[in-house]
Amino acid sequence: MNDCLAGGEAVDPRSSPDPVAFIRANMRLMPVPPLPEIRLYTAHPGSGLRRLTDPEEEDTEADGNEPQPPYWAYAWAGGAVLARYIVDRPRTVMGRRVLDLGAGSGLVGIAAAKAGASEVIAAEIDRNGVAALGLNAAANGVTITVIGEDITAGPPPAADLIVAGDVFYDQHVGERVMPFLDRCLAAGIDVLVGDPGRAWLPRSRLQLLAEYIVPDFGEARHAATKPSGVFSLQPVKSFP
Repeated sequence: MNDCLAGGEAVDPRSSPDPVAFIRANMRLMPVPPLPEIRLYTAHPGSGLRRLTDPEEEDTEADGNEPQPPYWAYAWAGGAVLARYIVDRPRTVMGRRVLDLGAGSGLVGIAAAKAGASEVIAAEIDRNGVAALGLNAAANGVTITVIGEDITAGPPPAADLIVAGDVFYDQHVGERVMPFLDRCLAAGIDVLVGDPGRAWLPRSRLQLLAEYIVPDFGEARHAATKPSGVFSLQPVKSFP
């Protein structure tokens, strides 16, 4: 998921592994299925991610059970379709300052940088996600500035476009994100949303731009894959 606004579990940095070294040693640098142009450090059943989030717990690899992974460890559908849209339509970002909100793995920001954005900023509050994001950017030969804190309570950023993949997976997160995005729209910043149609998606505010068939993490292996959409977030309508 590119929706790490919720972050990961709080950990004591003195007792947990160095995330950069851990990710390099235990995760696989693999092409993203719908975007072979981009490679990400990706979790797999033997990666032992619990050691990053709960280092005092025993590893679970022996019985083949991996704990629920952090959002940054996989490409999620909303981020994947946003990235595909940007790669297919580079004029969307070319020469523009782009903010990847809840960046997770950095997939969308990496796509924007590859497509010619003048600057890419990624907002991600999980410290392990920040580490993965830096490694992923370097692996793809792009430069991304990372903000490792929640920016949704603050003013609009110095950006021309905000890309928000998978940020409406939870009611609480959606309610926190929408006022921020509305402030951005009011400041003249465009907002693109990528989502497979989750429950808290503000459908009445969205204009569909494109749909793609991409896998989403958490789907059953043989489940029918449904389209995921790229949307333009529209301002609240004002009446005279």
